[in-house]
Amino acid sequence: MRKFSLQPLLVLIVALVLSNPLLAADKMAANKENPAVELASLLSSYETYQADFIQIVVNESGNKVQETRGSLKAKRPGLFYWETHGALSQFIVSNGDTVEVYDPDLEQVTIHSLDGRVQTTPALLLSGEVANLEETYRVSERQINDDTREFTLEPKSEDSLFVSLQLRFLNKELQEMRMRDSLSQLSVLSFDHIQLNENVDKSVFKLEYPEDVDVIGDAD
Repeated sequence: MRKFSLQPLLVLIVALVLSNPLLAADKMAANKENPAVELASLLSSYETYQADFIQIVVNESGNKVQETRGSLKAKRPGLFYWETHGALSQFIVSNGDTVEVYDPDLEQVTIHSLDGRVQTTPALLLSGEVANLEETYRVSERQINDDTREFTLEPKSEDSLFVSLQLRFLNKELQEMRMRDSLSQLSVLSFDHIQLNENVDKSVFKLEYPEDVDVIGDAD
């Protein structure tokens, strides 16, 4: 497989984690011991998020099957830009309504309705609605050291597209995500050169590609 299947799902998870996790301040204050509320509280402080990343995919035998590097930009609500570098580059952009995936070497763009695509993944519940998180996931938290904490989300449904999702924060910065699927494949996304809440122009979230590429998808 040319591009590993976990990548689009992990991209959507990142986008939705940063989309619009709103929670009333008084409710957060009243539930400080609730891991789901604590996670929503951390994410609600993000208006924009920019970083370089390394993504490593490991199979069930513990062997690395893919490593990619790139950069991402996200702006609330729902704006997202993902670029992988190297020979097999790929661009994934969301304008809040659609997700476009551009593969230059394939000369192909696929376009999906964000609503339709998200409805197939539990990542939708990472919008920060605590009631949904607790209804759909078992959320736990562990303090790794004085500055680092990790949240684990385990879907309650057997139909989930992933078995577990871990989000690791250094102080209040999202540093790493780990997703394991039902085949015991693990995708680790590590972030570097993180910039929080700095201005990102909306023009960044418009995908540019040649007019002669093949365009396919389910979006109107």
